[in-house]
Amino acid sequence: MRVFISTQLNSIMMTSDISEQTTMSELQELVPGSRRALFTKYHIGGCQSCGFDDSETIAEVCQRNDNLPVNEILDHLRTSADHDKKIQIQPKSLKSEIEDTNNEIHLLDIRSREEFEATRIEGTRILTAELQQEALGKWDKDTSIVIIDHVGDRSLDIAAFFIGHGMKNVLALAGGIDAYAQEVDPSIPRYRIEIEAD
Repeated sequence: MRVFISTQLNSIMMTSDISEQTTMSELQELVPGSRRALFTKYHIGGCQSCGFDDSETIAEVCQRNDNLPVNEILDHLRTSADHDKKIQIQPKSLKSEIEDTNNEIHLLDIRSREEFEATRIEGTRILTAELQQEALGKWDKDTSIVIIDHVGDRSLDIAAFFIGHGMKNVLALAGGIDAYAQEVDPSIPRYRIEIEAD
């Protein structure tokens, strides 16, 4: 894997834009936690046997899964998006938290080592298995933690994992380091990932 530093534009869409004709690819952009939400309640999309194609619409996936009621699925997705928002911190709010000298905040980066070495928010530590064990086993349950990824699509899962293990003050950076670079610190290079075949 190589990390390419470049300009990258992300489209911003709203949860209210979800409809039965929304493709699963669009859905995952609109609601980064949608795969988690669908699998947890309906066992859709979490494994090979219940997977879906990114080009399928929500309606098509519902039909294929015992004719699940589309409106119920849409309501569940919107509710899960609202829940996700509660455990996210916006880039500008994170900047304020970092600058507040009264706050002790642990910034944990879940990106690959190559990404981390290419660019990071100052004060961030890469989340290794050892650091995760230390955090869950030795840190106070009220410790302030912010989980950082590239574009905000994986950090919610890790934040939920920490919360599920009793940590009470864990947030995911909305939009990841990419949003932080756009909204807070333009000196942080933006990038895209390209996988090269051997």
